[in-house]
Amino acid sequence: MKNVVVLTGAGMSAESGLKTFRDADGLWEGHDVMEVATPQAFERNPELVLEFYNQRRRQLLTVDPNDAHRALVKLERHYHVQIVTQNVDDLHERAGSAQVLHLHGELLKARSVGNESNIELRRDDILLGDVCEDGYQLRPHIVWFGEAVPMLNTAINITQNADILIIIGTSMQVYPAASLINFIKDGTPIYFIDPRPSIQEGSIENLRVIPKTAVEGVPTLVDSLIHKVT
Repeated sequence: MKNVVVLTGAGMSAESGLKTFRDADGLWEGHDVMEVATPQAFERNPELVLEFYNQRRRQLLTVDPNDAHRALVKLERHYHVQIVTQNVDDLHERAGSAQVLHLHGELLKARSVGNESNIELRRDDILLGDVCEDGYQLRPHIVWFGEAVPMLNTAINITQNADILIIIGTSMQVYPAASLINFIKDGTPIYFIDPRPSIQEGSIENLRVIPKTAVEGVPTLVDSLIHKVT
């Protein structure tokens, strides 16, 4: 069974009703990124940062996986599928995907500021004064700008074993996630699904660009890949 590695970004979840964090003007819900998504911002104004992510968490709990998420689950019947996502939502898991690696953390988890390995599930708001069992403040389990990406090496290893790479709904401008394409084996087919693709066919060997949204493009591609092995 061939290995399919799927790299997903904000465009994967947008059609479920989740707002993409960064707006066209570079702001996140009216906030400069430095106000809500850096360790320094959390030190300066923890209440603002916690509330920003509390709002994101509340919104996540109101939406459902879309047809693109469900199509990737269908693909698992015929391929070994591993998803590497830049998204912090749980829509891949709710759709039924078996192997999902979150590069940038998970919105429905919290972790201790005193012990990064102390992580717990969290569906309700995180408030100032909410502490772990060791007495340290809880924070969103999110990789903020300026922080290391702890799952990057695992993602590289996964990508190196890809027989097929599918990229969905990402600008391929956010590093280090965008660098994963550099780790595939020579000759690996690449499918890039995005309504405004930042990469053009011919710029990378074996690249096919599908200029569609995730819901439009993913089910069609999945059906095509299944047809090749049935």
